[in-house]
Amino acid sequence: MLVKTFGSSLYGVRAITITIETSVDLGVNFMLVGLPDNAVKESQQRIESALSQNGYRLPGKKIIINMAPANLRKEGSAYDLPLAISILAASEQIKHTGIERYMMMGELSLDGSLRPIKGALPMALEALEKGFDGLILPKANADEAAIVMDLNVYGVDHILEVIRFFDKDVPIERVKVNVNEAFEHSVNHYPFDFSEVKGQHNIKRALEITAAGGHNVILIGPPGSGKTMLAQRMPSILPPMTLSEALETTKIHSVAGKLALHQGLITMRPFRSPHHTISDVALVGGGSSPQPGEISLAHNGVLFLDEMPEFKRPVLEVLRQPMEEHKVTISRSKMSIDYPTNFMLVAAMNPCPCGNYNHPSKECICAPGVVNKYLSKISGPLMDRIDLHVEVSPVAYQALHDTTSEESSAAIRNRVIAARNIQKERFINASDIHCNAQMTSHFINLHCQLDNACGELLKGAMEKLQLTARAYSRILKVARTIADLDGSDSILSVHIAEAIHFRSLDRETWGTH
Repeated sequence: MLVKTFGSSLYGVRAITITIETSVDLGVNFMLVGLPDNAVKESQQRIESALSQNGYRLPGKKIIINMAPANLRKEGSAYDLPLAISILAASEQIKHTGIERYMMMGELSLDGSLRPIKGALPMALEALEKGFDGLILPKANADEAAIVMDLNVYGVDHILEVIRFFDKDVPIERVKVNVNEAFEHSVNHYPFDFSEVKGQHNIKRALEITAAGGHNVILIGPPGSGKTMLAQRMPSILPPMTLSEALETTKIHSVAGKLALHQGLITMRPFRSPHHTISDVALVGGGSSPQPGEISLAHNGVLFLDEMPEFKRPVLEVLRQPMEEHKVTISRSKMSIDYPTNFMLVAAMNPCPCGNYNHPSKECICAPGVVNKYLSKISGPLMDRIDLHVEVSPVAYQALHDTTSEESSAAIRNRVIAARNIQKERFINASDIHCNAQMTSHFINLHCQLDNACGELLKGAMEKLQLTARAYSRILKVARTIADLDGSDSILSVHIAEAIHFRSLDRETWGTH
């Protein structure tokens, strides 16, 4: 007898329907075809044990299973459930009517219980698009899949629940999630807040500008000055994620297997902080079975590189193209996968190997030229993509001891949202530009026009401070953001002056003793 069941295969951040055709006939053999990997092939032993433990059997006949499309490699153990159900139906141990109307995925334990899988959300979206009546999967993944509210999602703990559902019409409770309610309830809840940071008002201002314009920023300061603490609070002042951003972010984390059990929608902007020993593949994604890297897991959020010069030079260089194009393409001989990478880069570094260059009270013991050599570990093209260079000084005792309450993240975020709304209106006709940091030369000339006073100030600063040519457009972009925060239609001298202040590393004299 020939029976069809349906599963799903992950391809990048989307899923593809897999048709499982099972034929049970006279003879003795078990053949699984359609480019299955070893984990799929080993399903025979898991299925045989799970069925025998629950009063069913793997028939001693000729079993041929084809997983179509046959030219697409099938990977992982999540096909156990649809394979087992198709064998039972094809061998007439259970009824086969209605099975083809459902998509099923799940890894079987030897006793028939179901283990969690990766990519439940993309699979649910695929099941809805292909018109299936429902999706059956492990209960641990049900909340994630139920984000797709127009699809019937059924979470099960054991294969017997699925068998009784098809064979004896025993209903399985549908899992329901009110996405809008869950989204609104938790979208602004962050574990860290700027009200916990004493002093550092200049740095908070720089990060507010960074968030308002979607800029990248690097913090330079001695150990213990609060660089990491400030960076961790960056997501709390970014505009709240939209529902579409939350769905896109959740899909990426689902495919990577980074969602916690029973977790549904990701509503907080991600904050990823990889260690400096990370490889380029782990950072950008890839591998023999391509997976999203840290830059994709930071999509719609913040990628924090602590001690940036300690990262390997080739690892940092692979960031350049994804930062510009907001996507990374993983190419293999038989496939090419795109992962989104629209993240905000926040980097931190010591000013020199000893950490005390420009320290107000400690002396730098580095030899002449060492500071510049340390900074040169970050290439010019990569540094060119960082708009704000902010020097962080140690916090004085008086500021730490001060009991005055500091401004909260919510208050800063409100100003950031207002500035982003101005930019949204400004770029309403530019589909690929959403904030000031993404402006091309055309938009810089259009929206960053300077009067004579501003022009003279910028010219004088570039000559006196020996600013490099690449600093020019960055200063204009940052000045445009500062003007937006002030609600000003035009860029004023005070905005240019503040933008120049945040370009420390462009000064030819920086790093010289």
